Amino acid sequence: MKFASTLFAAACLLPAASSFVPVASANSRSTTSLAATVEKSQLIPPKKVKDLATSAQELYDKNVQKTYGRYQLTIKSGHGCYLETTDGKEYLDCVSGIATCALGHNNEALTKAISEQMQTVHHVSNLYFIPEQAALANWLCENSGADKAFFCNSGAEANEAAIKVSRRHAYNRGVTKPVIISAEKCFHGRTLAALTATAQAKYQKGFGYDGKMVQGFDTCVYNDIASLEAAVERASSDGQGLAAIMLEPLQGEGGIIPGDLDEVQAGMGRTGTLWGHEQVGIVPDVFTSAKALGGGVPIGAMMARGEAATTFGPGDHASTYGGNPLACAAGLAVAQYLCDHNILDNVKARGEQLAQGLTKLAEKYPTVLGEVRGWGLLRGVECIADDITPGELVGAAMEAGLLLVPAGTNVVRFVPPLIISESEIDLALERFETAVKAKAL
Repeated sequence: MKFASTLFAAACLLPAASSFVPVASANSRSTTSLAATVEKSQLIPPKKVKDLATSAQELYDKNVQKTYGRYQLTIKSGHGCYLETTDGKEYLDCVSGIATCALGHNNEALTKAISEQMQTVHHVSNLYFIPEQAALANWLCENSGADKAFFCNSGAEANEAAIKVSRRHAYNRGVTKPVIISAEKCFHGRTLAALTATAQAKYQKGFGYDGKMVQGFDTCVYNDIASLEAAVERASSDGQGLAAIMLEPLQGEGGIIPGDLDEVQAGMGRTGTLWGHEQVGIVPDVFTSAKALGGGVPIGAMMARGEAATTFGPGDHASTYGGNPLACAAGLAVAQYLCDHNILDNVKARGEQLAQGLTKLAEKYPTVLGEVRGWGLLRGVECIADDITPGELVGAAMEAGLLLVPAGTNVVRFVPPLIISESEIDLALERFETAVKAKAL
């Protein structure tokens, strides 16, 4: 206990807003020193990025925590739907930063908006009124069923806000044991409550307490009304109360599974409508958005209507960076571009073209490819071959100059920029067929 108390005191001396010092086990030889808190007399300047074309991976191995399995590519630049690596190879990008770069790369309108905002003011905190935030909130509400928006920085944070507002609303109704129901194979983020809602053991391993995650969550089978009804019944028994049902209109990470009913991946036009829930004809009390909302600039939002929109009061929730002028300028630029260039029409047309093309490939290679599913430009095709994994198909596509990403355990995912053209879809299908042929031999 004395050792732990000493470490806690040391942590309090650190200048960061929140600092943690891990407590070593009794038989560990590692030691904790306060030497790291002593200021050096001269700072070491950062390395020049232009000099890291061939050595970035070495710095990753040395200084970046290994939370990602990375492909052996180092991106140098991008334009439209293409990315160029430091070795000079160009790739057709059907990943778009995992459904994030809606306007592609180096979009002139987005670049102009960000540059101009940086020349005025980029961050002031939410202690003051921010016109860009007000304008973006207004656009989001006028183009949805929401009444008000809360801004943050990512999809996980937006989902945390949704979880908190659901619990607070339940508390206001006298519910002291609120239950939130999510679906199996869902993905809602990696913060602790969002990770609990995600309900996938592979993501939760090692983050529980006595084998349990955050209390107050239950699950149902996706697209199974009877399973959902049973979960609602459980949530309404033993002194508990239903706080919310938290679902994705289309499961992206779970394998591109459309729902019968979290807009982080499906929202902002990705499905051919501005919001994925429009595909199933519902108006949710709360929905979240991120990824494409800023076109690649970090921003998230939790939108709510009715009582949910007024549940939070001052001090109930906050975000230092959330809705700052720079992020909202990016969001407004994306919103304007969607309106000015009829992007939703393009998503519908190119999505149908992609689906038809993938279906033809599945018919041509029936031992490798299976069901094609999804909406708009959030599409997936099953990899059904026993000896070929989605990851291997993605690797073969990369060799052919096409960037894709796996989803779930057996799906290859296509999430290109929403500006992708007819000829680029044809090229993507051509290169994907090359990949399938290479692995099917």
